[in-house]
Amino acid sequence: MNKYLILTIVATYLGLLLIISYFTARKADNAAFFIGNRKSPWYLVAFGMIGASLSGVTFISIPGWVGESNFSYLQMVLGYLVGYAVIANILMPIYYKLQLTSIYAYLETRFGYWSHKTGSVFFLLSRLLGSAIRLYLSVTVLQFVLFDALEIPFYISIIIVIALIYVYTVKGGIKTVVYTDTIQTVFMLASLVLCIFYIGKELHLSIPQMYSEVIHSNYSQIFYFDDWNDKRHFLKQFLSGAFIAIVMTGLDQDMMQKNLSCKNIKEAKKNMYWFSLSLIPANILFLSLGALLYIFAAQTGLALPEKSDQLFPLVATQPFMPAFFILIFILGLLSATYSSADSALTSLTTSFTLDILGGKKYDEKKLRNIRNWVHVSFAFLMALVILVFNYFVDKSVVSAVFTAAGYTYGPLLGLFAFGIFTKWKVMDKWVVLVAILAPILSFILSYYSKTLFNGFEFGFELLIVNGLFTFLGLMLIKKK
Repeated sequence: MNKYLILTIVATYLGLLLIISYFTARKADNAAFFIGNRKSPWYLVAFGMIGASLSGVTFISIPGWVGESNFSYLQMVLGYLVGYAVIANILMPIYYKLQLTSIYAYLETRFGYWSHKTGSVFFLLSRLLGSAIRLYLSVTVLQFVLFDALEIPFYISIIIVIALIYVYTVKGGIKTVVYTDTIQTVFMLASLVLCIFYIGKELHLSIPQMYSEVIHSNYSQIFYFDDWNDKRHFLKQFLSGAFIAIVMTGLDQDMMQKNLSCKNIKEAKKNMYWFSLSLIPANILFLSLGALLYIFAAQTGLALPEKSDQLFPLVATQPFMPAFFILIFILGLLSATYSSADSALTSLTTSFTLDILGGKKYDEKKLRNIRNWVHVSFAFLMALVILVFNYFVDKSVVSAVFTAAGYTYGPLLGLFAFGIFTKWKVMDKWVVLVAILAPILSFILSYYSKTLFNGFEFGFELLIVNGLFTFLGLMLIKKK
């Protein structure tokens, strides 16, 4: 397909984001950047969070993951619903009661200075790594379908993508993100549906026939109860999903910042309920697309790529595919990429400015200058992490995201659980040590699990173990 036509589509899409940014960021102050002046409509937040939570990882990696995991990912999605219920009914009421801008300020209220800093640092590490992994996947695909044809090297591609995120978020922050995420979710879901339609068309299948083909394929198994050592076992996946939702949404400034921009707790809860219910059909569509892609590859004799993440881009760029297909693929990928990356950069800026630098002690002008410098610094750091990650990635990116989350979000899970479900105080200065040791012990346990537990391997449920180690460590340093 003509590379300049693709470039025109990409430029038009990004131009739309800049126009939205211009109108939403006018007269934006620090309160608008951090929490949207608490005036965000809950339905826009809910809809936009679909795109932010799915991201480029879901758009590319989940369909490819079907080849090795079938539909078992839905077991995690069902667990998400439990996690989101905990967020709506336990975590968000606390955040709104304390009128928090950064959720990690809760830890200072509950435990003290060092606990606050520790929670914020672990979030910054978690979100920086997670967002870099997600962006890496998307940019490698854009490199393959566009930038290579334009002879633009990978590191320049990274700079271009992140620079655009910086430009349209630097002034309006979360106020802008609420609206851009809404538009991007529309494009992403529309692209998903159209991709399924066109794959079905190439297979000469009607919608009922596509449904039947997927259901009766070797990829449609959802539930796994037989082998406890299997990483796909229902209990492992379900519990992992519940706790991943709690930490990667409820204990994550990125996702909670949008919720905190709602007018009140009642509207924030409505947002969470509608958002959580919408994820089931959205993920079913992504998994169905994955099954259809593998069926398509088998029927056309297309050789499967070495990495499952490359399957969707490979099919989309086949010369025998309709030209329109690659356009909707690229629009979907761009939407998924920017809908998660823009809020990530905003939340990193918010947490570092308020939690680490103590931003609330500055006047409006000084605070604006500080957050602008922080914003550009994290944009640079994100680009750097992506370039480093490019040399080490060797697995499905969705797997890498959840594996990293198991180590970096575990201490947050333990800290918040201890704070909410106990009344004990702790020796605050020792919290840092506990938060460092818990992931190390989790790694050692995971490394030797086959030997220690008769062949048992930890999957994403290692997050729970990590949180438990943190909880037990806090028990050891509680005040008498």
